[in-house]
Amino acid sequence: MKTAGLRQSFGRDGKRRKAAMHLIPNLFTTGNLLCGVFSMLSVFNADYMIAAVAILVAMIFDILDGKSARLTNSTSHFGFEYDSLSDVVSFGVAPGLLIYSWALSGQGMFGMAVMFAYVAMGAVRLARFNSTTSVPDGKYFTGLAIPAAAGVVASLVIFDHYSLRMGTEVKPFLVLIITLTLSFLMVSTLKYRSFKDMKFRGGRHITYLVWGILTLMLLAAWPQVMLFVLFAGYALLGPAERLVGLFSKVAGKRPLPKTEQPVNESKV
Repeated sequence: MKTAGLRQSFGRDGKRRKAAMHLIPNLFTTGNLLCGVFSMLSVFNADYMIAAVAILVAMIFDILDGKSARLTNSTSHFGFEYDSLSDVVSFGVAPGLLIYSWALSGQGMFGMAVMFAYVAMGAVRLARFNSTTSVPDGKYFTGLAIPAAAGVVASLVIFDHYSLRMGTEVKPFLVLIITLTLSFLMVSTLKYRSFKDMKFRGGRHITYLVWGILTLMLLAAWPQVMLFVLFAGYALLGPAERLVGLFSKVAGKRPLPKTEQPVNESKV
């Protein structure tokens, strides 16, 4: 009887522990969703800086969500769908409202259409990602990930507030171009590095450490500038690598110049 009671207690503890492991990633996802909703409320109150910071904090929760699910081996279909729905709110709707209220509200229906294009392309990007997870490529993402696109929008607002200070005539035009570019990149077939295949072997970990220290130093010194540089640089990484690949293919297909060989002519 005691043995059966111990087995039951251990079984109950195991189920509770498993339930707790599944709860942790979902709590991080809830934090992501909360930041997205808070960002939208801040946009309604014209607190654009707070709205941008809330989107960046949502990105941190999104990273912790995935990391904790993999570390605790508690991935589930429910958590996967919950995370995607939260991403639509935090990195699709919230940045879209921020873009429209901050820069495009004076452009009438055209500004609304551009904002909707960003939100719709972000949703399409997530739907495509969810439908192709059965054959994932750990090294690359197809198209710009929606959190990265939202990072460009949020960091641009912060960059403009502290350093750039675009005028009322320049800001709508520039934001229109950036928003349409991000919309295209999200649904494109460009490959973006996921950096999941980075291996810290041999002496290369020292190189990564040096670059990490320099990046943190620059972020600490000029966070309002470096955040935008990092997000914008990553968004441009896909097109840049595609162009480099095309140029290398063209260079490889060029015929090699014929070398002149000496011809010995014999006089008869």
